[in-house]
Amino acid sequence: MSYTALAALGVVAAIVLDRWVARTRITSTSDWWSAYAIIVFFQLLTNGWLTGRGIVRYDPDTILGSQDVVLVGDGRILFAPVEDLAFGFALVLTSCVAWTWLGRHRAADSTVDSAVDRATS
Repeated sequence: MSYTALAALGVVAAIVLDRWVARTRITSTSDWWSAYAIIVFFQLLTNGWLTGRGIVRYDPDTILGSQDVVLVGDGRILFAPVEDLAFGFALVLTSCVAWTWLGRHRAADSTVDSAVDRATS
């Protein structure tokens, strides 16, 4: 499977996890998009530096575009393949969904524990 297909699958899976599985609905908040704008800025700087200098290379058969490393165009943004943006989005969203979901469930568990403690005291 190509990096393009895996990145697209990752984005879809992360959105499904956010919207319908964990029901955190992070992507419907302006806080998420503000935070993600900061993340994607630094992701582009880091990926651009690594791919622009040839430290990281991609098989042209697995990405959109060719093996030519250009600033913008040919399936690249700041030297990095657009798939990196999609993959990064999926990773960050999945991490935030897990963090939010776990935080909500731990808070609910501690509320129940406190109620039980008060009832048995």
